[in-house]
Amino acid sequence: MRLELTRRGDYAVRAAVALAAADGNGLLSARRIAAEMQIPPRFLPQVMADLVRAELVVAQTGRSGGYRLARSAAEISLLDVIRAAEHEHGMRTCILRGGPCNPDGRCDVHDVFSGARDALLHSLMQATLAQVAQSRRQRLEAGASGALTTLAARVGGSGARSDDVDHVLAERRGAGR
Repeated sequence: MRLELTRRGDYAVRAAVALAAADGNGLLSARRIAAEMQIPPRFLPQVMADLVRAELVVAQTGRSGGYRLARSAAEISLLDVIRAAEHEHGMRTCILRGGPCNPDGRCDVHDVFSGARDALLHSLMQATLAQVAQSRRQRLEAGASGALTTLAARVGGSGARSDDVDHVLAERRGAGR
């Protein structure tokens, strides 16, 4: 069973999470978003245009321009971002036939899959960019702490100072923003 976003939807979520992580810290350039979230720079302007059109993101042009969320990350759901990028069409495809359901509107598994789809949409609606950004921050910090433990073990006898380890931690935290 495949539940996945298109590339466009994937990149929109990544870009929105980057903006949520930087919420309140000014504008993020397209170059920084692309680099931090591993989004092809040539594709990012299209994705950002979707988010701007949906009024989820504000764009500022010019030399010091960039992007920021149009409102608080706690007020924007993952579903908002996905809908802005995915451009879902009204026709639903039958899970059994790959086309419209039976003429009466229901195939044998219509109700089951319709309920599952509704549950997924509800979960995406409940998840905010603030929650996802916080989770990402915690994961990156946990990874940085693990890397520090490994680094400390490697340099234990090499004369490395604790401020060397602190410097590595600061660099890793900076890369996660």
